[in-house]
Amino acid sequence: MVEHRRTALVVIDVQNAIDDPMWGPRNNPNAETVIAELLGEWRAAGQPVIHVRHDSTDSSSAYRPGQPGNNFKPEALPRADERIVAKHTNSAFIGTDLAETLRDCCDAVVYIGVITNNSVEATARNSGNLGFESFVVADACWTVNTVDLNGRTWPADDVHALSLANLHSEYATVVSAAQARALIS
Repeated sequence: MVEHRRTALVVIDVQNAIDDPMWGPRNNPNAETVIAELLGEWRAAGQPVIHVRHDSTDSSSAYRPGQPGNNFKPEALPRADERIVAKHTNSAFIGTDLAETLRDCCDAVVYIGVITNNSVEATARNSGNLGFESFVVADACWTVNTVDLNGRTWPADDVHALSLANLHSEYATVVSAAQARALIS
């Protein structure tokens, strides 16, 4: 008997706070559309979907609970039967039960969301280190321009590409949305 592969889709921090102008220019302007499409496909296939919500403890953060920014964006609204993991750090594994949840529900994990070089990268690194077969969907996550310690501004496209390069092979396999779809067939 062939066992059916279970692949969880983990949607990271796709909340209204990310639209605050303070973040500046971003890449992948169609990422929310890709996220919504992948969510629909995962749901139709009956595969596990987990939403990660950043609940900032910083009183000035738009991600703080009780602020409109803490709400999920319309493209990524959880359904009543989908698990929500609340986190307070950049990695969805720190201080949460995400590892146990994933071990109970899947054989592989696909990550999408924001910010590529922050919460997505931190979570995918922990995922790989914990032994999960992990995938990051390049066109279903995005980042913003980043200023380095020398004051140089790095364009979001470059930051995104470097972050994905950091992850690929050692911690996760970086794929396109089209390649991710093959993981649920």
